[in-house]
Amino acid sequence: QVQLVESGGGLVQPGGSLRLSCAASGDTLDYYAIGWFRQAPGKEREGVSCISISEGSTYYADSVKGRFTISRGNAKNTVILQMNSLKPEDTDIYYCAGEGLYLPIKDMCARDRFGSWGPGTQVTVSS
Repeated sequence: QVQLVESGGGLVQPGGSLRLSCAASGDTLDYYAIGWFRQAPGKEREGVSCISISEGSTYYADSVKGRFTISRGNAKNTVILQMNSLKPEDTDIYYCAGEGLYLPIKDMCARDRFGSWGPGTQVTVSS
């Protein structure tokens, strides 16, 4: 099973950008789906964006379309979430998740079909 660690969170002003990185170890990502989820205390976990590593297909939640971009990183076994035009409502703990791809990426993301999770990184958007 893959192990995942997030980095890149922090404090940013509204309209700013952050770049989150998910580093994987323990398995190759070639046949995995990797997703970014977010959750605030007392709220449901939301699938923000997911990518099928082998197919390159992606999914974005409506709330982040046009602002966030998911991609494979230049370093092996990394996935990047580039977040632009950040809003206060983007404030959350962001988690990287991984699972062998067994559904269309949209379904895996929207239905939260992931079994491996990183510890999370805090993103705060505030002036």
